[in-house]
Amino acid sequence: MTELLMEARDVRRHYTIGGGLFGKKALVKAVDGVSFSLAEGKTLAVVGESGCGKSTLARVATLLETPTEGELWIDGKATMGVGGAALRHLRLSVQMVFQNPYGSLNPRKTVGSILEEPLAINNRGNAAERQEAARAMMAKVGLRQDHYGRYPHMFSGGQRQRIAIARALMLRPRVVVADEPVSALDVSIQAQVLNLMMDLQEEFRLAYLFISHDLSVVRHIADEVMVMYLGRPVEQGPKPTIFSHPRHPYTKILLAATPSVDPAHRQTAVAVKGELPSPLNPPSGCAFHKRCPFATERCGAERPELRPIDGHIVACHHAEAIG
Repeated sequence: MTELLMEARDVRRHYTIGGGLFGKKALVKAVDGVSFSLAEGKTLAVVGESGCGKSTLARVATLLETPTEGELWIDGKATMGVGGAALRHLRLSVQMVFQNPYGSLNPRKTVGSILEEPLAINNRGNAAERQEAARAMMAKVGLRQDHYGRYPHMFSGGQRQRIAIARALMLRPRVVVADEPVSALDVSIQAQVLNLMMDLQEEFRLAYLFISHDLSVVRHIADEVMVMYLGRPVEQGPKPTIFSHPRHPYTKILLAATPSVDPAHRQTAVAVKGELPSPLNPPSGCAFHKRCPFATERCGAERPELRPIDGHIVACHHAEAIG
């Protein structure tokens, strides 16, 4: 039986900004009603343009930030209202791999020190045991033993990301949140890192919350896809359904913008107007209606809620016609 490792129920993360000497306060709804469940050995990919709330959701999922509303459950335990030792224990179950391997590693520490640090902070084993664990994890991510005493600047981008992945796994988490983990890498290296992540997922039965804007990467690694726009999910479901039968115009636009050498994967282009609205002043009704080629008067007046269609859920008044 597959174990449920993370569950979000209508999670929201709002920020109040401004309110200086003469300024007015404004509310930014960075994440505004996200629900999902994540099982062991599975990958949920969260996709969308910059500013859609992906990275904020990643910080909430790793307990770096507390939801304004909603519930987040990790390994069957509620996180709301939890503090102290209980919160620290929950945080050990979720680790993060950051986007930029050039900035996420301490340049003054060797690879060995970087990998042993999480164990030392959490009082795991003695010095010899920590070194043994670090060397074992290096082997699992494809690093040589003579890399142990080297510094991050001595490695390529792909190797640095392997170090970052190894560091995230040192505490044996159940869930890994990967925030654009291959976007800073050459295309030739991306597939190697993605294949490594999939191999590690199978070995450790990890669950991945995979943040990305690149649908070609998502096609390679995801089991389920959630498309976000201005803080809210607009389409969510199994990867094959999302890629072959998208029902939301925004999803269709993202797919059409993804280059592919395989004609079977190419999508018909959909015209889109304007740019992403400011989260400080989102449009009324459907947040996408001012850019949508299918928008009607109803779209500007009434916000669509997620509803089931053909095995996934879509927030669009005209999903049937669009599909």
